[in-house]
Amino acid sequence: MKDKKKLFGTDGVRGVANIEPMTTEMAMQLGRAAAFVFKKGGKRRHRIVIGKDTRLSGYMIENALVAGICSMGVDVLVVGPLPTPGIAFITSSMRADAGVVISASHNAYQDNGIKFFSNNGYKLPDDLELKIEDLIINNRLDELRPIADEVGKAYRIDDAIGRYVVFLKNTFPKDLDLQGLRIVLDCAHGAGYKVAPAVLTELGAEVICIGVEPNGTNINEGCGSMHPEVMAEKVREYRADLGIALDGDADRVIFVDDKGIEVDGDHIMALCGIDMIKSGQLNKKTVVATVMSNMGLEIAMKKAGGQVVRTDVGDRYVVEEMRKNGYNLGGEQSGHMIFLDHNTTGDGILSALQVLAIIQRDGKKLSELAQVMTSLPQVLVNVRVKKKADLQSIAPVKKVIDAVEAELGDNGRVLIRYSGTEPLLRVMIEGEDQDRIEVLADMVASAVRDSLGA
Repeated sequence: MKDKKKLFGTDGVRGVANIEPMTTEMAMQLGRAAAFVFKKGGKRRHRIVIGKDTRLSGYMIENALVAGICSMGVDVLVVGPLPTPGIAFITSSMRADAGVVISASHNAYQDNGIKFFSNNGYKLPDDLELKIEDLIINNRLDELRPIADEVGKAYRIDDAIGRYVVFLKNTFPKDLDLQGLRIVLDCAHGAGYKVAPAVLTELGAEVICIGVEPNGTNINEGCGSMHPEVMAEKVREYRADLGIALDGDADRVIFVDDKGIEVDGDHIMALCGIDMIKSGQLNKKTVVATVMSNMGLEIAMKKAGGQVVRTDVGDRYVVEEMRKNGYNLGGEQSGHMIFLDHNTTGDGILSALQVLAIIQRDGKKLSELAQVMTSLPQVLVNVRVKKKADLQSIAPVKKVIDAVEAELGDNGRVLIRYSGTEPLLRVMIEGEDQDRIEVLADMVASAVRDSLGA
C-alpha cells in the first residue's frame, strides 16, 4: 500500500497563507528539505530556481524558502512573478537542480502554495514528495548545517521574463503571425500579466488587456479563467475575434469565441488533436484526458481516426500517462493543456498560441473551428453518505448502475466516484437526451441513498 502524504496534495503544499501548513516556518523547512534532496554531491555549486505569482503573501514565503535553501548550502536563482510553466522552462534551460513555484493557482489571494519541479521541468513524483515530508516530520536535518563558504547565496535573474517570451514565440510557426486578429486577454491580475501581452503583441495581434494590474490581493478576483463571462462581455463590446483568459499562475486557459461563447479545454483538445492528426503530429493518434472530460471528446476523436485515453483527475496524472506511453497532447476540461513537444507542464499561453496558429492557418473563426466537438448533455448529482463502501459489493446499487450502463450503451457514460475531501458520492451521467439522463442519475442516487445515505 502506498504511503499517504501528509503535507503534499495533488499539486504541492497548499493552504491559507500564514496558517499551517503555509507558514514561513514550514516554507523554510520545505526549502531545507528540498535542498538536501536535490543536492547531488560533488564540489560543484547546486542551484534551485524560485518564482511566484502576484499574491501579497508571496514575499514572505519566498524569503523563507530562500533562507531554508541557502542554509543547506544550495544557491537560489530568484525570478520573481512568472507563470508556473515559465519556471519549469527556466529550471530546465538554466540546468538548475530544481524549481520552486509559490502559487495557489486559481484560488483566492489569501491562499498560497508551494510546488516543486525536478531539473527536467517535470513535477515531482510521489516518492520524492514523501522523502521531503519524511525529512521535515522526523527532524532529520537538524544537525546538518553547512558553515562558512559552504552556505548558499541568492541571485536575481532579471531577464527571466524576456527568456520565457522568446521561448513562447518560438513555439509559434515561423511562417505565421497574428496580424489582423483582435484579442481580448484576461491575465487574472496574475503571473502572466507581463508575459502574455508581450507575446501576443510582438506576434502582431491587437490586444485588449484586462486583469493586468495586480496589487497583491486582486488575483483571480472576478476575472481570469474562473470568470470568463467578464472576458466574454469585452469580446462582444470590442467585436474581437476571440478572448483568452488565464488563471493566477497562467498554467490553464479558457477561451471565448467571436460570439462570446465559452470554449472549454475539451473542445480545445479536440480542435488541436484533430489538427495534429491531419498533420501527422499526434503521437499514436491519442489525446490523454481525465475521467471528467466530456464523452463528446471521445466521439470527435474517434470520428477523426483517433482515440482518448483517460486518467484520474489532476494534470500530474495526465503528464505521467503521456510520458509513460509516448503521447504528446493531453489536458483537462478546466483548461490545463500539455503540449509535450514544447513544454513539460500545463501552459496557458503556449496552449493559446497553438489554437491561434490553427485559426490563422485555416482562416476560420474559433466559433467555426470549435464545432469539431459537440458536448453531450451531462448531469451531476452529489449524494451524502455515511461511509465510502465498495458499490460493486452492494447488490441493489450495482443492479441499478448495470441497468443504466446497459441502457446508455455506446451513447453515454456513467462515472461514479467518492469525493476525496467530503462524505459525498458524485454521480455523473452523460447521454444524448438531457431529460432521460436526469431520470437515470436520480435512479442511481436514490439507490445509493437507500443503502448508504447519511
